[in-house]
Amino acid sequence: MTDDSGPWLVAGLGNPGREYAGNRHNVGFLVVDLLVGRLGGRFGRHKRAVAEVAEGRLGLGGPKLVLVKPLTYMNLSGGPVVSLAQFYKVPPERVIAVHDELDVGYGQLRIKCGGGEGGHNGLRSLSKSLGTKDYVRVRFGIGRPPGRQDPADYVLSDFAQVERKELDFLVDRAADVVESVVARGVEPTQNLYHAS
Repeated sequence: MTDDSGPWLVAGLGNPGREYAGNRHNVGFLVVDLLVGRLGGRFGRHKRAVAEVAEGRLGLGGPKLVLVKPLTYMNLSGGPVVSLAQFYKVPPERVIAVHDELDVGYGQLRIKCGGGEGGHNGLRSLSKSLGTKDYVRVRFGIGRPPGRQDPADYVLSDFAQVERKELDFLVDRAADVVESVVARGVEPTQNLYHAS
């Protein structure tokens, strides 16, 4: 078990640039943007990594959170995250990656620690850079592409109009999940959210 006074690093995975902002692949950015607002913080460029970073505490005197948006492209996310984990002395088991997940239906949230990357380039980069797969993943379900659409095109397309109706609520729920992992741990959070 890790020291409860140490910080947590929450990495929202996505691609930088306005043209990617509404993409399914960028849902990790949406979640950390919401979290930064909840903490009353602001993102700023970090001197040690190609990333935007914000710091804050979960509740009065609660655990410190370091929120990160890598400004490299998705397949190079690991480098900035690891630089920041080293800078803030965050062990891999206190790193939370928030990312889109093709293998989970739209709107469902799944939490796990460790395991494979499922073809997700951001996770692959993160696992390689950290030298371990034993970090927490908050998997935001985007579902499989319709028909014969290439998954690569699907993740880089914007949410459909019908999906956007629920998106704010789901991003809010994903932010709740991140806070729950930090406050309660992975297993209690799974018990809370996997049934719904």
